[in-house]
Amino acid sequence: MSKRPNFLVIVADDLGFSDLGAFGGEIATPNLDALATAGVRLTDFHTAPTCSPTRSMLLTGTDHHIAGIGAMAEAIHPDQQGKPGYEGYLNDRVVALPELLREAGYQTLMAGKWHLGLTADLAPHARGFERSFSLLPGAANHYGYEPPEDENTPGIIKGTPVLYIEDDQFVDQLPDDFYSSDAFGDKLLQYLKERDQARPFFAYLPFSAPHWPLQAPAEVVANYKGRYDAGPEVLRQERLAKLKELGLVADDVQAHPVLAQNKEWQQLTDEQRAISARTMETYAAMVERMDWNIGRVVDYLRQQGELDNTFVLFMSDNGAEGLLLEAFPLFGETLLTYLDTYYDNSLENIGRANSYVWYGPRWAQAATAPSRLYKAFTTEGGIRVPALVRYPGFERQGQIVREFSTVMDITPTILDLAGVRHPGKKWQGREVAEPRGKSWLGYLSGETEQIHDENTVTGWELFGMRAIRKGDLKAVFLPAPVGPATWQLYDLSKDPGEIHDLAQSQPQKLEELLEHWYQYVAETGVVLSKSPFSP
Repeated sequence: MSKRPNFLVIVADDLGFSDLGAFGGEIATPNLDALATAGVRLTDFHTAPTCSPTRSMLLTGTDHHIAGIGAMAEAIHPDQQGKPGYEGYLNDRVVALPELLREAGYQTLMAGKWHLGLTADLAPHARGFERSFSLLPGAANHYGYEPPEDENTPGIIKGTPVLYIEDDQFVDQLPDDFYSSDAFGDKLLQYLKERDQARPFFAYLPFSAPHWPLQAPAEVVANYKGRYDAGPEVLRQERLAKLKELGLVADDVQAHPVLAQNKEWQQLTDEQRAISARTMETYAAMVERMDWNIGRVVDYLRQQGELDNTFVLFMSDNGAEGLLLEAFPLFGETLLTYLDTYYDNSLENIGRANSYVWYGPRWAQAATAPSRLYKAFTTEGGIRVPALVRYPGFERQGQIVREFSTVMDITPTILDLAGVRHPGKKWQGREVAEPRGKSWLGYLSGETEQIHDENTVTGWELFGMRAIRKGDLKAVFLPAPVGPATWQLYDLSKDPGEIHDLAQSQPQKLEELLEHWYQYVAETGVVLSKSPFSP
């Protein structure tokens, strides 16, 4: 019997489609670029619109409405509370990938962001991980700096009593030199070095970078000084040109126009432009530092002679984050008052532990172009993300893959490679959901020409944003005030930027997709509610 493969699954948090060098970016990502060019670059890979829904789909192979994250725990509407699939944590209706792999003899290791449950009984060690060091909530200060909290602390940055947990023990004190990406790299390396060498491993490395607050070591930020002084539109055009040069998008692609409430670059004062450019410099530094930590793990596996027997997958959990937090109806004014009190967001201090910034919709759309919009939206900018696979056993290594695929395919693919069968509808005496994704093994091995055929239907819903896709046709519904509050129809084979609405000219096609939408709602238990973006 041949040796069973190891698995290394790496997730970036809010990384844009063209942020990596191998995907058209200017940020220094040599380690991921090497994996990408040696492996397979997926250019039509899709996630959920935000982080925790995606992570639930990755680890179960099914839809997040089934897995317990029908809405993010932070944004469950009263109409959704208590409904199946809206628990706000990874529920018992699913069996998690590490649970199945551990049962099959794999050593299961994790270091990174969890976001699938805030208590010890919902933490990674309770869902199949033998060793784990994790950030439990969706975001935190990357340096562990937490100012005092009171009744006026905005919910979006309010922590839990303890943010980090190792195995089943909460971490009361972080080291003085803590930085999230370094800590996650350190811990995974520790677990790999301490592991049982006789067993194959499944290692999960989900970073919280480059999620806001944008923070990075000063010496890395300095690498980008002045790089973004021309503004986001210049960067957007540079990225689009590089995407075309690399063959990642068509030469004649039409990019969706930028949609943003904040001022254009030319309308900003010199000081405002300097601060905005510094936030982008810090973002780039976060991505570079994440890549450096990935390189440390990959180098260790290479030195141990394990790399070529390890299936390495890297992906972002959603599109680039373009939200204007200061304009968010629920907490905008409160947030700014709080930051003025406890943080120093002066130009010289941006990126440090006691700064708290985000980069907004224009920089985000430089990274999601040619797609429409960004994180939280069911348009392509929110759900089409960079992904790559390196595994020398695959026939398609070194290729750019344009086949449609989703994050739900990862669990079936890994189980297939590991020779582990999903239990179906029952596991350990309880009913569980079967995966909705499909294994990539046949396609990546060159045995089949498609991952999903033209009859495959995939649905999305979050915050009232909706989409349904069959083949290259996709219907999108964006509620007011962020959208037209009506269904739109696009042919992604000709219009990847979702610019030319076909709803009026092809009503029969739209009606067919809407029938699939209603079926998706029935199968997954979607409960629609008012969008949190509404004023």
